[in-house]
Amino acid sequence: MAISQKLLDDLKARRKKIIASGGDAKLEKRHAKGLMSARERLEALFDEGSFQEFGMHVTQNYNLFDGLGKSCPADGLVSGIGLVNGRPVAAFAQDFMVSGGSLGSAHAEKICKLMKFASENGMPVIGINDSGGARIQEGVEALGGYGKIFWQNVNLSGVVPQIAIIAGPCAGGAAYSPALMDFIIMTKSNSNLFICGPQVIAAATGEKADPESFASAAAHATISGNIHLVAEDDKHAIELSEKLLSYLPSNNMQEAPHDLSMPVEKIYDETLNEIVPESSKIALDVYKVIERIVDADSFFEIQNMWAKNMVTGFAKIQGVVIGIIANQPTFKAGCLDINAADKAARFIRTCNAFNVPILNLVDVPGFMPGLAQEQGGIIRHGAKMLFAYASATVPKITLIMRKAYGGAYIGMCNTEMGADMVFAWPTAEIAVMGAEGACKVLYKKEIAEAADPKAKEAELREDYREKFASPYQAATKGMITDVIEPAETRGVLAQAFRATLSKRQTRLPKKHGNIPL
Repeated sequence: MAISQKLLDDLKARRKKIIASGGDAKLEKRHAKGLMSARERLEALFDEGSFQEFGMHVTQNYNLFDGLGKSCPADGLVSGIGLVNGRPVAAFAQDFMVSGGSLGSAHAEKICKLMKFASENGMPVIGINDSGGARIQEGVEALGGYGKIFWQNVNLSGVVPQIAIIAGPCAGGAAYSPALMDFIIMTKSNSNLFICGPQVIAAATGEKADPESFASAAAHATISGNIHLVAEDDKHAIELSEKLLSYLPSNNMQEAPHDLSMPVEKIYDETLNEIVPESSKIALDVYKVIERIVDADSFFEIQNMWAKNMVTGFAKIQGVVIGIIANQPTFKAGCLDINAADKAARFIRTCNAFNVPILNLVDVPGFMPGLAQEQGGIIRHGAKMLFAYASATVPKITLIMRKAYGGAYIGMCNTEMGADMVFAWPTAEIAVMGAEGACKVLYKKEIAEAADPKAKEAELREDYREKFASPYQAATKGMITDVIEPAETRGVLAQAFRATLSKRQTRLPKKHGNIPL
């Protein structure tokens, strides 16, 4: 017997009501602000026709109201799975048009079930945050819901990629779920991210704080370093999440999405010889180097507005996906400071978790000197980099372009820190300290007694570089794989990464290492 038309009509009516969410009037207001609805966001993310919704009919109970006498369709959360460029992905979007996207126990349970499904089936998770916070009507149960989500975030960490999109309000305890994920993308306007708002700050400390100065995408991208990418709008945020996924495997059991059909070619690019300034006092712009050694238009920078003395991002070299950690001498001379160390350490661990080989581009004069750095804990922060590099088991290739002095030489992953291959340009200077400082220590008396102290110091600097800082000195001791011409770099690195893709390394059995946080 065929199913009755009454039942089919009832199903259609229920779906229509849930999909209508907050209604046409609320949707028009969102569109006027340049915002998409929760369902529109997921439709934009997933390949057409591939979305399979989870828990459409879930709500806390049928008597739950949002204070305006209206029910809570889908409990203010749209969740499910679908394909993103042909790959399975799990995603959820909080629906601000339903009870302000507030989080109750059923809302939280939907998120947790989706995340558990994603972990068991090895698929990335994308969470679109747009919520007024905990649902007041549910009291402590809502707070417990946040705890359950945080637990899932941690449980999935290093298993599947997790991407958070901040596309509306995300305040208080809600901010910690994105913070526990691998990447945070935040829209330029219509969004905020904070623990305590302006009123709470004023009441507690007496400080008057404009949300733009601490809760906006601009503030988080440049000052706090809490987010990784800034999006122009909802559509752009979704595009950025798709681009991120294109450099990552679906889970930690898979290799990065390399294109090994590309041939490995020994490319000779004379432009790289010309990029290196003749004088060591002129800063080398590392972006120009990256542009020449990676595949065209493949560099995707992460956290480009924070800690600019350190450049991090994904790229491809002749089809091989890599993560790049590079000193940027045009900003703070490329010194390693607190923020640069944190930025690098986090990116190294992300690459290692998801089997992305690492390229280190070195031109570093040392750790940043200063009282603020010492009091701020540069020792602890710098140690994060050392820990991250030493514990990473993915292929690690290092290229020393120019300066590599003191502890920073080690901090940028030398042979002893586990680099699989270390190459150096003839312009490299590898030493305990730079020639200028070293001469003042080693040759102070000779310089003072010389007829022309300046000329003598210049002569001794060159002598020091040749005897103690030349890349050939390190090469003779087996600390460098090879000294190469800059023009050879792209081909040499391509060969190095292809050779190390099958790398396997085991470590001592333990629960986990204790990274200096």
